[in-house]
Amino acid sequence: MRKLKQKVYDLLTMKDEEISLENIVNIPGRQVVNPLFSFIQHSNESIKWRAVKAMGRVVNRMADNDIESARIIMRRLMWSLNDESGGIGWGAPEAMGEIMAQNSRLAREYRHILFSYVDKNGNYLEYAPLRNGALWAIERLCQSEKQL
Repeated sequence: MRKLKQKVYDLLTMKDEEISLENIVNIPGRQVVNPLFSFIQHSNESIKWRAVKAMGRVVNRMADNDIESARIIMRRLMWSLNDESGGIGWGAPEAMGEIMAQNSRLAREYRHILFSYVDKNGNYLEYAPLRNGALWAIERLCQSEKQL
């Protein structure tokens, strides 16, 4: 696992973003998702954002082959934002937004949950940096789903 995580890190830090993302997407989804979960939380913004983009592409490809595997990833991201998870969920809203921007089926299934993160009567994210991530995710989703 450490070798794969190092490989993903090396790909995320490549100069050419498109080649980086293409190489990451070529790694089997179930293998590459776990390293990407750690990198969407990275303190280096360029690594974080490239990991968010990669997560969107990887989960989109997973959804094409096995929608339930993609749903599991979405539920993992949602769980990471839950107080009971014991984590903070850094990068989770952004990854959810990118995934939904890449895959309209997942967007239809999960966008109401994403919207609830900024709704005081919903699953409101009280911590402003996470809420800002959810706002970014909503904006990203709206860029791909013009009817929203």
